[in-house]
Amino acid sequence: MENELLKVFDEQGNWIGTETRSEIHKAGYWHETFHCWLTERIGNEDFLFFQVRSSAKKDYPNLLDITAAGHILADESPLDGLREVKEELGIDIALEDLHSLGIIKDALDSAELIDNELCHVYLYDQHLPFDSYELQFEEVSGIMRVSLNEFENLWFGKVEEIKVEGFLVSRDQEKIPHSMLVSKHDFVPHEDEYIESVIKAIKNA
Repeated sequence: MENELLKVFDEQGNWIGTETRSEIHKAGYWHETFHCWLTERIGNEDFLFFQVRSSAKKDYPNLLDITAAGHILADESPLDGLREVKEELGIDIALEDLHSLGIIKDALDSAELIDNELCHVYLYDQHLPFDSYELQFEEVSGIMRVSLNEFENLWFGKVEEIKVEGFLVSRDQEKIPHSMLVSKHDFVPHEDEYIESVIKAIKNA
């Protein structure tokens, strides 16, 4: 995986070459990713669905993150990233049911990597019962649902904790209902500008 070739871009989004995934994260080069946010409107309220990253993940284990996401390889188009939804979540989504939110920049800087992403962000807003998910246990250990407004209040400091509900999976793929109180520190630390752009786009959609 670390030797996968990805396209390298400048900060303005101009393609300037290719490099391995490991070198890109070491040097902090801009590269393309696919982000798919699953949402649902229940009554008069919008909800977001977050994956729980597996404890086996090298980066950000056990934290809540975008429903499905992954890197776009050098020989792929942005919509080829749709494979991540099938691989991580075990669900089939048709291209025509995705709503593009455009390209949104995001940067994650940790001791392990410098991750500067040009994110091709998509929205899927159709009902999917929890029984539909067949999670890739090595990558994803659960799915949690949260009110969009409550998540926004949490992310931007209006509240310190919110409740999320969903399920966790055991090694034999048994879905175990689960709810918990979470703080902002329980989420992958995406940039505020990225989260703000996504929330605004979802509300407009």
